[in-house]
Amino acid sequence: MHEKNLVNRARYAVTAWFYDILDYPWELQYRKWRPKLLAEVRGSVLEVGVGTGRNLPHYPAQVEHLTALDFSPAMLQRARRRAQGAVCPVRFVEDDVCTMISIPSGTFDWVVACFLCCVLPAEVQDQALAQISRVLKPAGRFCLLEMVYSKDPRLRRRQDRFAPFVEKVYGARFDRNTLEHAKATPGLIVTGTRFLKHDTYLLIDGIRS
Repeated sequence: MHEKNLVNRARYAVTAWFYDILDYPWELQYRKWRPKLLAEVRGSVLEVGVGTGRNLPHYPAQVEHLTALDFSPAMLQRARRRAQGAVCPVRFVEDDVCTMISIPSGTFDWVVACFLCCVLPAEVQDQALAQISRVLKPAGRFCLLEMVYSKDPRLRRRQDRFAPFVEKVYGARFDRNTLEHAKATPGLIVTGTRFLKHDTYLLIDGIRS
């Protein structure tokens, strides 16, 4: 595991205890998005960076198998409780998205990641996206939801005020350039992008060639 990922893993051993409380104000918005975000997901699905499992109750019945992966055992412990509300079978895996040694190549019809890449160190973005490419089946789909810096000066100032807290508690940053990394990843084809709110919540959709 990369040194900075080890730091993040240690961070989340603590953050997991109050993650849902801290995230609550934002979750009031996120929970409106989750059902629509996951409505078309089907088949064999991998969610990387599942966290405390906020997406799990929103996966539709057409998901045949859901693998929920995270590098934090403390976060997975909370996700397992939330999986009781899922309508599809869920398997939990503790692994690093940058290696995914427990996941065979060409396994999944879909890979879903919400606010994963903004937590990953910049220098391992390419590794993580290469692993996502590896574990997808040919023509498999992926969607990545990320937070990015706004071009609106007022929103950018607000983000700048929150940035030190977000990085300290979550290890996250708004400048990860995930879209550019995804476009440069062999095997991944970005098919669409859109903002869910303002120009800060970026949804990246794509396919495995």
